[in-house]
Amino acid sequence: MILGKKVIVVMPAYNAEKTLRQTYEELPLEYIDEVILVDDASKDSTTAIARELGIRTILHRENRGYGANQKTCYTEALRHGADIVVMIHPDYQYSPRLATAMASMIASGHYDVVLGSRILGGMSLKGGMPLYKYIANRFLTLFQNLMLSA
Repeated sequence: MILGKKVIVVMPAYNAEKTLRQTYEELPLEYIDEVILVDDASKDSTTAIARELGIRTILHRENRGYGANQKTCYTEALRHGADIVVMIHPDYQYSPRLATAMASMIASGHYDVVLGSRILGGMSLKGGMPLYKYIANRFLTLFQNLMLSA
């Protein structure tokens, strides 16, 4: 708990066997009440590793896509009584150690939502983001900022 709030970390997973363990082991578990992983019909051993680590695991029998995976994550977190939900992707492109800081910002009452950035943290390419996705992300962000005059 952080400031009396129940914190649940959710992980939308798809073929995350190579990075799941590292991501989970770097979570600040002393401040997290529960971790829930939703496996979107991975073709690798993501589910087996999650269960081995003691993570509450939900398996989609067929791949429903990223949006449906996120919906299941949020639904399950709320069903388990979360006051604060932190989504950490088990692909290790975000530092899981930031979960405490993000949850604290919400628990303080100053923020309703906190979003992380793979780009600003400098971890995107090092964390395994394909170069084409990085370039597309940068281009789309620039275009969006120009169109919204941000």
